[in-house]
Amino acid sequence: MVETFRVSQVRGMFDLPPDSAVSQSWRFDFPIETEPWQIGLIVGPSGSGKSVVARHVFKSAYFHTGYKWPRNKSVVDGFPSHLSGEDVTAALSCVGFSSPPHWLKPFRHLSNGQQFRAELARLMLENRPTVVCDEFTSVVDRDAAKISSAAISKALRKRERPQFVALSCHYDVVEWLRPDWVLNMATREFARVRLRRRPKIELRVRACNATAWPVFRTHHYLSGRLAAQSTCFVATWNGTPVAFTSYLSQMHATVRNVKREHRTVVLPDFQGVGIGVALSDWLGAYVAARGWRFTSVTSHPAMIAHRMRSPNWVLRRRGRARPGGRLQTQNENAARMEAARAVHSRGRITASFTYVGKPLNTLAAFEL
Repeated sequence: MVETFRVSQVRGMFDLPPDSAVSQSWRFDFPIETEPWQIGLIVGPSGSGKSVVARHVFKSAYFHTGYKWPRNKSVVDGFPSHLSGEDVTAALSCVGFSSPPHWLKPFRHLSNGQQFRAELARLMLENRPTVVCDEFTSVVDRDAAKISSAAISKALRKRERPQFVALSCHYDVVEWLRPDWVLNMATREFARVRLRRRPKIELRVRACNATAWPVFRTHHYLSGRLAAQSTCFVATWNGTPVAFTSYLSQMHATVRNVKREHRTVVLPDFQGVGIGVALSDWLGAYVAARGWRFTSVTSHPAMIAHRMRSPNWVLRRRGRARPGGRLQTQNENAARMEAARAVHSRGRITASFTYVGKPLNTLAAFEL
């Protein structure tokens, strides 16, 4: 360190000796090579040496401190050009950023939570064996940080690479990120963590009217329009509204007592952990308890995948909507019945399901 006038002045102000240059050293076991792992966490207060230790241990890793995003281009155009649109949108969805209207915004116009997830999506597409993410969840509120941690953990567990190391000063992400190991810089302790289920999310559902819709409108992946005759519900977590769902009466000359799902939306900060599919399942059970049949048409890949696996739903039709509203399916009779709904679905893969699960005659809380 250069001994300047200002350095000497500070020494005099606080009576510091000439050899009082600030330094830190650590000695602890860090046996990460003894067992396979995919997610690690170095946690501790600011200034505790997380970055220094990470750079020493993971010398060949890619250290992520933030990407440079185009100022006036959409988020999807900010990803490297060699990636396909399918690669980009799949990565965004994997980390819980499942709002296509917001994918078309410039990065600077996104919320902090959306920016954080866009960074994670791009980071996951790095073709590197190990990546280190500094300041993990530091820019988002703590509820959003927990959900984001659970979403990135879920996404990483489905992939072989990269190994992911998070550096954070927040201890509340540990049980949501579910790392394979944790290095606590405050105590200098290294611990392997047994994989366990993330904490339960308790949603409370209540009936509401259309005045709740504006909070969710811009986040629906197809349309912000809400039918005036829809029956609506809002779901809250820890007292905060996180999701919205609704249904309509299905009007058809030969079918009575049928309701169909209208709008189901999860706010961006809470996407990626299954709230949307759980709320849709609840709505089906709630409608079934009233003696009605419940149907739903969706083009959302995650919703389709969930229902294809679930015993609560039966697939009635799946195909691509053609210009003019006609659907290309294996069941042309079903296609004609659904054609009127396909006007805004041209070119997309859509699937029609009927709920066959148990009824649930309550608005009480449920967990996922």
